[in-house]
Amino acid sequence: MAEKGRLKVQCFVRESYIPVDNTRIVIRPSVGGESTNDIVLSTNSMGESEIVELDAPPLEYSQQPTGQVPYSMYDIRVEKDGFQSILINRCQVFPDELAIQECNLIESLNRSYRMETINIPPNTADVSPTSLNGLTGLNGITELNGMTGLNGATGLNESNINEIINIGPNVLNGNYPEKIPEEEDKPLPPPTSGVVLQTPVVPEFIVVHAGGPNNTAAPNYRVLYKDYIKNVASCEIYSTWSENTIRSNIYAIISFTLNRIYTEWYRGKGKNFDITNSTAYDHAFTYGRNIFESISRVVDDIFATYIRRIGRKQPLLAQYCDGKNVSCPGWMTQWGSKYLGDQGKAPYDILTSFYGSNIELVTAEQVKGIPKSYPGYNLIIGSSGQEVRTVQEFLNRISQNYPLIPKVAQDGIYGAKTAEAVKVFQGVFNLPQTGIVDYATWYKISDIYVGVTRIAELRSSARNVQRIFIPPRSFDNYYDSTVPKFNYMDDMI
Repeated sequence: MAEKGRLKVQCFVRESYIPVDNTRIVIRPSVGGESTNDIVLSTNSMGESEIVELDAPPLEYSQQPTGQVPYSMYDIRVEKDGFQSILINRCQVFPDELAIQECNLIESLNRSYRMETINIPPNTADVSPTSLNGLTGLNGITELNGMTGLNGATGLNESNINEIINIGPNVLNGNYPEKIPEEEDKPLPPPTSGVVLQTPVVPEFIVVHAGGPNNTAAPNYRVLYKDYIKNVASCEIYSTWSENTIRSNIYAIISFTLNRIYTEWYRGKGKNFDITNSTAYDHAFTYGRNIFESISRVVDDIFATYIRRIGRKQPLLAQYCDGKNVSCPGWMTQWGSKYLGDQGKAPYDILTSFYGSNIELVTAEQVKGIPKSYPGYNLIIGSSGQEVRTVQEFLNRISQNYPLIPKVAQDGIYGAKTAEAVKVFQGVFNLPQTGIVDYATWYKISDIYVGVTRIAELRSSARNVQRIFIPPRSFDNYYDSTVPKFNYMDDMI
């Protein structure tokens, strides 16, 4: 009897976290998978589908480098009137794990509308990875992405599809280039002001180049920083590994990423991006791929904590390899970290086993894009003050878009009703449902609040734009003052 994994689909308006309800979702095994009847779902008022159980391979496939693919793959078609449709190929489902497929839907009438197909071979670095039939955003940043299946084959009909996302193999069982070794210490950029170099800051967004650093034809993707870390970890390790192993690998991913940003490694060379998705230089990244609950929760908990050499300021350029196909003395090996985690080793002890004992874990003091920083302690029933009032205010605003989250009094007192609203929020956004505002919950509430208010502000400002409609004219009557015209308010974003 096949083991089971679980899948949930969440649909938002673009990257706003505004939910899209009544979205039609069709799930089918990918080409080569066992044929079954289509699973048809729809999203609720929170933008979520129900969680479905799906067949998955044996758990042991992901516990040893057996050569077997340790996850099953499913194609997902997402459709909603008024929005561009999406096809996701090869969404990965591990046994006993919850896979989360987020879909950022774009309005059909939006000016960014286009159809495109993007192919990214997994084993190339500076070969042009794209075949674009569409437009890119400002400064070469692609705002919408699609990826075809291998040889264009998909399990679902591609007619009337605007965006096609292909999820490539996990790095541990795919064909990807080896990491090119780099010196650990990087030259630091000059201070922007004053004489003291600033400490590392967690960015709100990160710009990822979908190719090697010298591939000028590859597009860039501007993504939320935490989403980037979750995406990379879902590409690079297995979600079935122990939490301590997952944490140690995510610390390494965070530290490497923040080193690239802090040292302006690519920006300082005149590039218009922060990092690449080439494993020869940086980390694997597939725009639009699914993530996993076990990975997502760890990232939400430690996203601002990085490794640093004692006495140094820059985050450690924490390089690693798989430890099976590639050996890398002095670096962490992914399979080696897995076995240490199985032995019960703590994340810090796993890291010191590879990077040495002269390292420390440091939490960045500043997180960009957040209205107010974490107060430094958990908010529980009985807490009171401005921090509680801030949480109540944010939850009430979020509940306008997520009506199942109950509204609460903004009185600064953390009572049972506030705890219940927090618990519902945590359930929607894949956090442990404790009813306590801890570090992860505080910043997730802040993320969602910023997302839903940002789109509202855009719409509000757009409604104040007055435009003049003039019908099409020929050359002969182009300057004819009798041609009718009228004023209107443009509410398009």
